[in-house]
Amino acid sequence: MAILILFLCIVTLILLITWAKVNTFLAFLLVSTMAALLLGMPMNHIAQSVNKGLGDTLGSLVIIIVLGAMLGKLVAVSGAAQKIASVLKNQFGPKYVTWAMSLTGFIVGIPLFYNVGFVLLIPIIFSVAYNYKLPLVYVGLPMLASLSVMHGFVPPHPSPMALVVQFHADLTKTFLYGVIIAIPAIVIAGPLFASTLKGLKSNSVLSLPVSQLNDKELPGIGNAITSSLLPFLIIALTALASKIFGQNIALKNTADFLGDPNIAMILTIVIATYSLGILMGKRLTEVMAIYADAVKEIAMILLIIGSAGILKQIFIDTGVSTQLANILQGISLPPLVLAWLITAILRLCLGSATIAGLTAAGIVYPLMLHSNVDPCLMVLSVGAGSLFCSHVNDVSFWLFKEYFGLSMKDTFRSWSLMETLVSVIGLFGVLAINMIV
Repeated sequence: MAILILFLCIVTLILLITWAKVNTFLAFLLVSTMAALLLGMPMNHIAQSVNKGLGDTLGSLVIIIVLGAMLGKLVAVSGAAQKIASVLKNQFGPKYVTWAMSLTGFIVGIPLFYNVGFVLLIPIIFSVAYNYKLPLVYVGLPMLASLSVMHGFVPPHPSPMALVVQFHADLTKTFLYGVIIAIPAIVIAGPLFASTLKGLKSNSVLSLPVSQLNDKELPGIGNAITSSLLPFLIIALTALASKIFGQNIALKNTADFLGDPNIAMILTIVIATYSLGILMGKRLTEVMAIYADAVKEIAMILLIIGSAGILKQIFIDTGVSTQLANILQGISLPPLVLAWLITAILRLCLGSATIAGLTAAGIVYPLMLHSNVDPCLMVLSVGAGSLFCSHVNDVSFWLFKEYFGLSMKDTFRSWSLMETLVSVIGLFGVLAINMIV
Protein backbone atom coordinates (compact mmCIF):
# COMPACT_ATOMS: atom_id res chain seq x y z
CA MET A 1 0.00 0.00 0.00
CA ALA A 2 2.83 2.40 0.89
CA ILE A 3 4.46 1.88 -2.52
CA LEU A 4 1.13 2.59 -4.23
CA ILE A 5 0.88 5.85 -2.27
CA LEU A 6 4.44 6.79 -3.26
CA PHE A 7 3.60 6.12 -6.91
CA LEU A 8 0.42 8.20 -6.58
CA CYS A 9 2.43 11.08 -5.08
CA ILE A 10 4.98 11.06 -7.92
CA VAL A 11 2.20 11.01 -10.54
CA THR A 12 0.44 13.86 -8.72
CA LEU A 13 3.68 15.85 -8.66
CA ILE A 14 4.15 15.34 -12.41
CA LEU A 15 0.55 16.39 -13.15
CA LEU A 16 0.71 19.46 -10.92
CA ILE A 17 3.88 20.69 -12.61
CA THR A 18 3.16 19.75 -16.24
CA TRP A 19 -0.64 19.84 -16.59
CA ALA A 20 -1.86 22.21 -13.87
CA LYS A 21 1.21 24.47 -14.23
CA VAL A 22 1.51 24.82 -10.46
CA ASN A 23 4.70 26.50 -9.24
CA THR A 24 7.26 23.70 -8.71
CA PHE A 25 8.09 24.77 -5.15
CA LEU A 26 4.41 24.76 -4.17
CA ALA A 27 3.87 21.44 -5.96
CA PHE A 28 6.63 19.79 -3.92
CA LEU A 29 5.20 21.21 -0.67
CA LEU A 30 1.66 20.03 -1.48
CA VAL A 31 2.76 16.55 -2.52
CA SER A 32 5.09 16.21 0.50
CA THR A 33 2.25 17.06 2.87
CA MET A 34 -0.12 14.73 1.02
CA ALA A 35 2.46 11.93 1.20
CA ALA A 36 2.97 12.41 4.94
CA LEU A 37 -0.78 12.26 5.64
CA LEU A 38 -1.49 9.29 3.37
CA LEU A 39 1.47 7.35 4.76
CA GLY A 40 0.16 7.78 8.29
CA MET A 41 2.75 10.17 9.70
CA PRO A 42 1.48 11.76 12.95
CA MET A 43 0.43 15.35 12.27
CA ASN A 44 2.68 16.73 14.98
CA HIS A 45 5.70 15.13 13.24
CA ILE A 46 5.05 16.50 9.76
CA ALA A 47 6.40 19.99 10.51
CA GLN A 48 9.55 18.44 12.00
CA SER A 49 10.18 16.40 8.85
CA VAL A 50 9.53 19.44 6.66
CA ASN A 51 12.03 21.53 8.62
CA LYS A 52 14.62 18.76 8.68
CA GLY A 53 14.30 18.00 4.97
CA LEU A 54 14.54 21.67 4.02
CA GLY A 55 17.33 22.48 6.49
CA ASP A 56 19.50 19.45 5.82
CA THR A 57 19.31 19.92 2.06
CA LEU A 58 19.90 23.65 1.93
CA GLY A 59 22.21 23.94 4.93
CA SER A 60 25.36 22.92 3.10
CA LEU A 61 24.20 24.09 -0.33
CA VAL A 62 23.20 27.72 -0.04
CA ILE A 63 26.68 29.21 0.19
CA ILE A 64 28.09 27.20 -2.73
CA ILE A 65 25.13 27.70 -5.08
CA VAL A 66 24.69 31.39 -4.31
CA LEU A 67 28.39 32.19 -4.61
CA GLY A 68 28.59 30.01 -7.74
CA ALA A 69 25.78 32.04 -9.30
CA MET A 70 27.57 35.28 -8.36
CA LEU A 71 30.80 34.09 -9.97
CA GLY A 72 29.01 32.96 -13.11
CA LYS A 73 27.24 36.30 -13.46
CA LEU A 74 30.50 38.21 -13.00
CA VAL A 75 32.24 36.00 -15.58
CA ALA A 76 29.44 36.86 -18.00
CA VAL A 77 29.20 40.61 -17.36
CA SER A 78 32.96 41.22 -17.18
CA GLY A 79 33.52 39.79 -20.66
CA ALA A 80 35.65 36.88 -19.41
CA ALA A 81 33.57 34.35 -21.36
CA GLN A 82 33.72 36.55 -24.45
CA LYS A 83 37.50 36.75 -24.15
CA ILE A 84 37.86 32.97 -23.83
CA ALA A 85 35.61 32.40 -26.86
CA SER A 86 37.45 35.02 -28.92
CA VAL A 87 40.93 33.66 -28.19
CA LEU A 88 39.96 30.04 -28.79
CA LYS A 89 38.13 30.93 -32.01
CA ASN A 90 41.26 32.69 -33.33
CA GLN A 91 43.55 29.85 -32.24
CA PHE A 92 41.48 27.06 -33.80
CA GLY A 93 40.40 28.87 -36.97
CA PRO A 94 37.36 28.11 -39.15
CA LYS A 95 38.36 24.48 -39.81
CA TYR A 96 38.20 23.52 -36.14
CA VAL A 97 35.74 26.15 -34.95
CA THR A 98 33.38 23.55 -33.46
CA TRP A 99 36.19 22.35 -31.19
CA ALA A 100 36.82 25.94 -30.11
CA MET A 101 33.11 26.34 -29.32
CA SER A 102 33.10 23.09 -27.29
CA LEU A 103 36.18 24.10 -25.31
CA THR A 104 34.68 27.52 -24.62
CA GLY A 105 31.47 25.91 -23.34
CA PHE A 106 33.50 23.51 -21.20
CA ILE A 107 35.54 26.27 -19.52
CA VAL A 108 32.80 28.82 -18.97
CA GLY A 109 30.30 26.05 -18.21
CA ILE A 110 32.02 25.33 -14.89
CA PRO A 111 31.02 28.64 -13.24
CA LEU A 112 28.09 29.60 -15.53
CA PHE A 113 24.65 28.20 -14.80
CA TYR A 114 22.94 26.89 -17.94
CA ASN A 115 20.31 29.60 -18.45
CA VAL A 116 22.84 32.40 -17.96
CA GLY A 117 25.32 30.62 -20.24
CA PHE A 118 22.75 30.10 -22.99
CA VAL A 119 21.75 33.78 -23.10
CA LEU A 120 25.38 34.92 -22.84
CA LEU A 121 26.80 32.62 -25.53
CA ILE A 122 24.05 32.90 -28.16
CA PRO A 123 25.37 36.26 -29.48
CA ILE A 124 28.88 34.76 -29.66
CA ILE A 125 27.52 31.79 -31.64
CA PHE A 126 25.71 34.09 -34.08
CA SER A 127 28.82 36.25 -34.46
CA VAL A 128 31.13 33.28 -35.19
CA ALA A 129 28.65 31.72 -37.65
CA TYR A 130 28.30 35.06 -39.47
CA ASN A 131 32.03 35.80 -39.61
CA TYR A 132 32.98 32.34 -40.88
CA LYS A 133 29.80 31.95 -42.99
CA LEU A 134 29.04 28.59 -41.36
CA PRO A 135 25.67 26.97 -40.52
CA LEU A 136 24.26 28.24 -37.23
CA VAL A 137 23.46 24.83 -35.73
CA TYR A 138 26.87 23.46 -36.76
CA VAL A 139 28.60 26.25 -34.82
CA GLY A 140 26.23 26.50 -31.87
CA LEU A 141 25.38 22.93 -30.92
CA PRO A 142 28.89 21.95 -29.68
CA MET A 143 29.01 24.93 -27.30
CA LEU A 144 25.52 24.27 -25.96
CA ALA A 145 26.32 20.55 -25.61
CA SER A 146 29.24 21.50 -23.36
CA LEU A 147 27.03 23.78 -21.29
CA SER A 148 24.41 21.05 -20.90
CA VAL A 149 26.97 18.43 -19.87
CA MET A 150 28.51 20.69 -17.23
CA HIS A 151 25.02 21.61 -15.97
CA GLY A 152 24.09 17.95 -15.48
CA PHE A 153 27.36 16.42 -14.28
CA VAL A 154 29.54 18.92 -12.48
CA PRO A 155 29.19 20.74 -9.15
CA PRO A 156 28.63 23.58 -8.24
CA HIS A 157 25.64 23.45 -10.61
CA PRO A 158 22.41 23.17 -8.57
CA SER A 159 21.28 19.63 -9.42
CA PRO A 160 24.63 17.77 -9.06
CA MET A 161 25.44 19.88 -6.00
CA ALA A 162 22.13 18.97 -4.35
CA LEU A 163 22.65 15.31 -5.25
CA VAL A 164 26.13 15.38 -3.69
CA VAL A 165 24.55 16.52 -0.43
CA GLN A 166 21.59 14.12 -0.55
CA PHE A 167 23.76 11.09 -1.39
CA HIS A 168 26.56 12.17 1.00
CA ALA A 169 29.06 11.99 -1.85
CA ASP A 170 32.59 13.39 -1.88
CA LEU A 171 32.48 16.72 -3.73
CA THR A 172 36.03 16.69 -5.10
CA LYS A 173 35.80 13.10 -6.35
CA THR A 174 32.39 13.76 -7.91
CA PHE A 175 33.80 16.81 -9.70
CA LEU A 176 36.79 14.85 -11.05
CA TYR A 177 34.66 11.88 -12.16
CA GLY A 178 32.20 14.34 -13.71
CA VAL A 179 34.94 16.03 -15.75
CA ILE A 180 36.30 12.64 -16.89
CA ILE A 181 32.84 11.60 -18.12
CA ALA A 182 32.10 15.06 -19.53
CA ILE A 183 35.02 15.04 -21.99
CA PRO A 184 33.91 12.10 -24.21
CA ALA A 185 30.27 13.20 -23.91
CA ILE A 186 31.16 16.70 -25.14
CA VAL A 187 33.41 15.42 -27.96
CA ILE A 188 30.86 12.94 -29.35
CA ALA A 189 27.66 14.96 -28.81
CA GLY A 190 29.43 18.21 -29.75
CA PRO A 191 31.84 18.50 -32.69
CA LEU A 192 31.41 14.93 -33.99
CA PHE A 193 27.62 14.98 -33.91
CA ALA A 194 27.50 18.58 -35.22
CA SER A 195 29.47 17.49 -38.29
CA THR A 196 26.42 15.42 -39.33
CA LEU A 197 24.22 18.53 -39.17
CA LYS A 198 26.12 20.76 -41.59
CA GLY A 199 23.26 20.60 -44.05
CA LEU A 200 20.63 21.53 -41.47
CA LYS A 201 19.02 24.78 -42.53
CA SER A 202 18.06 27.35 -39.91
CA ASN A 203 15.80 30.28 -40.60
CA SER A 204 16.32 32.40 -37.54
CA VAL A 205 14.42 35.66 -37.75
CA LEU A 206 16.40 37.02 -34.84
CA SER A 207 18.89 39.71 -35.71
CA LEU A 208 20.81 39.51 -32.51
CA PRO A 209 22.84 42.59 -31.80
CA VAL A 210 26.20 41.21 -30.82
CA SER A 211 26.32 43.07 -27.53
CA GLN A 212 29.98 42.38 -26.96
CA LEU A 213 32.54 44.52 -25.23
CA ASN A 214 35.42 46.15 -27.06
CA ASP A 215 38.73 44.31 -26.87
CA LYS A 216 40.15 47.03 -24.62
CA GLU A 217 37.34 46.42 -22.11
CA LEU A 218 37.95 42.68 -21.87
CA PRO A 219 40.09 41.00 -19.19
CA GLY A 220 43.28 39.24 -20.26
CA ILE A 221 42.97 35.60 -21.26
CA GLY A 222 44.95 34.43 -18.21
CA ASN A 223 42.68 36.44 -15.90
CA ALA A 224 39.56 35.18 -17.68
CA ILE A 225 40.44 31.49 -17.51
CA THR A 226 41.92 31.57 -14.01
CA SER A 227 38.95 33.45 -12.56
CA SER A 228 36.49 31.08 -14.24
CA LEU A 229 38.25 27.95 -12.95
CA LEU A 230 39.32 29.34 -9.58
CA PRO A 231 37.05 27.20 -7.35
CA PHE A 232 38.33 24.01 -8.99
CA LEU A 233 41.95 25.22 -8.81
CA ILE A 234 41.71 26.06 -5.10
CA ILE A 235 40.11 22.73 -4.20
CA ALA A 236 42.53 20.71 -6.35
CA LEU A 237 45.67 22.48 -5.13
CA THR A 238 44.69 22.30 -1.46
CA ALA A 239 43.83 18.58 -1.81
CA LEU A 240 47.29 18.02 -3.31
CA ALA A 241 48.94 20.07 -0.57
CA SER A 242 47.04 18.12 2.09
CA LYS A 243 48.55 14.88 0.79
CA ILE A 244 52.06 16.26 0.32
CA PHE A 245 52.19 17.90 3.76
CA GLY A 246 50.12 15.23 5.51
CA GLN A 247 52.76 14.80 8.21
CA ASN A 248 52.65 18.49 9.10
CA ILE A 249 49.40 18.83 11.04
CA ALA A 250 49.29 22.64 10.88
CA LEU A 251 49.82 22.78 7.11
CA LYS A 252 47.41 19.90 6.51
CA ASN A 253 44.69 21.57 8.60
CA THR A 254 45.23 24.85 6.73
CA ALA A 255 44.99 23.11 3.37
CA ASP A 256 41.84 21.22 4.44
CA PHE A 257 40.29 24.48 5.64
CA LEU A 258 41.03 26.36 2.42
CA GLY A 259 39.90 23.38 0.34
CA ASP A 260 36.48 23.20 1.95
CA PRO A 261 34.01 24.02 -0.87
CA ASN A 262 32.37 26.85 1.08
CA ILE A 263 35.71 28.47 1.94
CA ALA A 264 37.00 27.92 -1.63
CA MET A 265 33.94 29.71 -3.02
CA ILE A 266 34.33 32.60 -0.56
CA LEU A 267 38.00 32.98 -1.55
CA THR A 268 37.02 32.82 -5.21
CA ILE A 269 34.45 35.59 -4.87
CA VAL A 270 36.91 37.81 -3.00
CA ILE A 271 39.59 37.32 -5.66
CA ALA A 272 37.19 37.56 -8.63
CA THR A 273 35.62 40.73 -7.24
CA TYR A 274 39.02 42.32 -7.68
CA SER A 275 40.31 40.51 -10.80
CA LEU A 276 37.11 40.74 -12.87
CA GLY A 277 35.58 43.73 -11.15
CA ILE A 278 37.72 46.43 -9.60
CA LEU A 279 40.76 45.66 -11.78
CA MET A 280 38.54 46.07 -14.86
CA GLY A 281 37.43 49.53 -13.76
CA LYS A 282 34.17 48.64 -12.05
CA ARG A 283 33.19 50.24 -8.77
CA LEU A 284 32.55 47.93 -5.83
CA THR A 285 28.90 49.00 -5.83
CA GLU A 286 28.58 47.89 -9.47
CA VAL A 287 30.00 44.46 -8.67
CA MET A 288 27.62 44.13 -5.71
CA ALA A 289 24.69 44.98 -8.00
CA ILE A 290 25.80 42.17 -10.34
CA TYR A 291 25.85 39.79 -7.39
CA ALA A 292 22.38 40.91 -6.27
CA ASP A 293 20.98 40.17 -9.73
CA ALA A 294 22.59 36.73 -9.66
CA VAL A 295 20.90 35.86 -6.35
CA LYS A 296 17.50 36.91 -7.70
CA GLU A 297 17.93 34.57 -10.65
CA ILE A 298 18.54 31.47 -8.51
CA ALA A 299 16.13 32.15 -5.62
CA MET A 300 13.46 29.82 -7.01
CA ILE A 301 16.04 27.13 -7.78
CA LEU A 302 17.07 27.11 -4.12
CA LEU A 303 13.45 26.79 -3.00
CA ILE A 304 12.87 23.89 -5.41
CA ILE A 305 15.99 22.11 -4.17
CA GLY A 306 14.87 22.57 -0.56
CA SER A 307 11.33 21.34 -1.25
CA ALA A 308 12.67 18.26 -3.04
CA GLY A 309 14.64 17.55 0.14
CA ILE A 310 11.38 17.70 2.09
CA LEU A 311 9.78 15.00 -0.06
CA LYS A 312 12.83 12.77 0.36
CA GLN A 313 12.72 13.26 4.15
CA ILE A 314 9.02 12.35 4.27
CA PHE A 315 9.78 9.12 2.40
CA ILE A 316 12.58 8.32 4.87
CA ASP A 317 10.69 9.19 8.06
CA THR A 318 7.59 7.19 7.09
CA GLY A 319 9.68 4.11 6.26
CA VAL A 320 8.49 3.91 2.66
CA SER A 321 12.09 4.33 1.48
CA THR A 322 13.06 1.00 3.02
CA GLN A 323 10.14 -0.77 1.37
CA LEU A 324 11.01 0.85 -1.94
CA ALA A 325 14.64 -0.23 -1.58
CA ASN A 326 13.60 -3.84 -1.09
CA ILE A 327 11.50 -3.72 -4.26
CA LEU A 328 14.17 -1.97 -6.33
CA GLN A 329 16.79 -4.49 -5.19
CA GLY A 330 14.60 -7.23 -6.61
CA ILE A 331 14.77 -5.70 -10.10
CA SER A 332 17.46 -7.38 -12.17
CA LEU A 333 19.27 -4.20 -13.15
CA PRO A 334 22.51 -2.80 -11.72
CA PRO A 335 21.70 0.05 -9.26
CA LEU A 336 23.47 2.67 -11.39
CA VAL A 337 21.50 1.67 -14.50
CA LEU A 338 18.25 1.61 -12.53
CA ALA A 339 18.93 5.08 -11.10
CA TRP A 340 19.62 6.38 -14.63
CA LEU A 341 16.45 4.77 -15.99
CA ILE A 342 14.20 6.18 -13.24
CA THR A 343 15.65 9.65 -13.72
CA ALA A 344 15.35 9.45 -17.52
CA ILE A 345 11.66 8.55 -17.23
CA LEU A 346 11.09 11.48 -14.87
CA ARG A 347 12.96 13.76 -17.29
CA LEU A 348 10.63 12.69 -20.11
CA CYS A 349 7.62 13.41 -17.90
CA LEU A 350 8.76 16.61 -16.14
CA GLY A 351 10.97 18.32 -18.72
CA SER A 352 13.34 20.08 -16.33
CA ALA A 353 16.65 18.29 -15.78
CA THR A 354 17.05 19.82 -12.32
CA ILE A 355 13.57 18.81 -11.13
CA ALA A 356 13.91 15.32 -12.63
CA GLY A 357 17.23 14.77 -10.85
CA LEU A 358 15.97 16.04 -7.50
CA THR A 359 12.77 14.00 -7.70
CA ALA A 360 14.72 10.86 -8.59
CA ALA A 361 17.01 11.40 -5.60
CA GLY A 362 14.18 10.68 -3.18
CA ILE A 363 13.35 7.45 -5.02
CA VAL A 364 16.85 6.04 -5.55
CA TYR A 365 18.39 7.16 -2.24
CA PRO A 366 17.26 4.02 -0.34
CA LEU A 367 18.60 1.87 -3.18
CA MET A 368 22.02 3.40 -2.67
CA LEU A 369 21.88 2.79 1.08
CA HIS A 370 21.26 -0.91 0.55
CA SER A 371 23.97 -1.45 -2.05
CA ASN A 372 27.72 -0.91 -2.31
CA VAL A 373 27.41 1.77 -5.00
CA ASP A 374 29.84 4.67 -4.86
CA PRO A 375 27.71 7.74 -3.96
CA CYS A 376 29.75 9.87 -6.39
CA LEU A 377 28.82 7.57 -9.28
CA MET A 378 25.18 7.57 -8.17
CA VAL A 379 25.21 11.38 -8.40
CA LEU A 380 26.56 11.17 -11.95
CA SER A 381 24.17 8.39 -12.98
CA VAL A 382 21.19 10.48 -11.89
CA GLY A 383 22.79 13.52 -13.54
CA ALA A 384 23.14 11.64 -16.83
CA GLY A 385 19.56 10.43 -16.66
CA SER A 386 18.30 13.95 -16.02
CA LEU A 387 19.60 15.07 -19.44
CA PHE A 388 17.80 12.37 -21.43
CA CYS A 389 15.84 13.44 -24.54
CA SER A 390 14.84 17.06 -24.00
CA HIS A 391 11.56 17.60 -25.83
CA VAL A 392 8.46 19.82 -25.93
CA ASN A 393 7.98 20.04 -22.14
CA ASP A 394 11.49 21.46 -21.64
CA VAL A 395 12.08 25.21 -21.87
CA SER A 396 15.55 24.62 -23.36
CA PHE A 397 13.96 22.78 -26.31
CA TRP A 398 11.94 25.86 -27.24
CA LEU A 399 14.82 28.25 -26.61
CA PHE A 400 16.98 26.30 -29.03
CA LYS A 401 14.20 25.96 -31.62
CA GLU A 402 13.27 29.65 -31.65
CA TYR A 403 16.78 31.13 -31.43
CA PHE A 404 18.05 28.89 -34.23
CA GLY A 405 14.87 29.10 -36.33
CA LEU A 406 14.34 25.35 -36.74
CA SER A 407 11.32 23.22 -37.52
CA MET A 408 10.05 20.79 -34.89
CA LYS A 409 11.52 17.88 -36.86
CA ASP A 410 14.97 19.49 -37.08
CA THR A 411 14.89 20.49 -33.40
CA PHE A 412 14.28 16.86 -32.44
CA ARG A 413 16.97 15.77 -34.89
CA SER A 414 19.55 18.18 -33.45
CA TRP A 415 18.78 19.29 -29.90
CA SER A 416 16.82 16.29 -28.58
CA LEU A 417 19.22 13.79 -30.13
CA MET A 418 22.23 15.69 -28.77
CA GLU A 419 20.78 15.58 -25.23
CA THR A 420 20.04 11.86 -25.60
CA LEU A 421 23.60 11.20 -26.74
CA VAL A 422 24.97 13.11 -23.75
CA SER A 423 22.76 11.11 -21.39
CA VAL A 424 23.61 7.67 -22.79
CA ILE A 425 27.34 8.43 -23.07
CA GLY A 426 27.22 9.68 -19.49
CA LEU A 427 25.72 6.38 -18.33
CA PHE A 428 28.41 4.36 -20.15
CA GLY A 429 31.05 6.63 -18.58
CA VAL A 430 29.65 5.99 -15.11
CA LEU A 431 29.61 2.22 -15.68
CA ALA A 432 33.18 2.31 -17.04
CA ILE A 433 34.48 4.16 -13.98
CA ASN A 434 32.54 1.77 -11.72
CA MET A 435 34.38 -1.17 -13.32
CA ILE A 436 37.78 0.46 -12.86
CA VAL A 437 37.63 1.93 -9.33
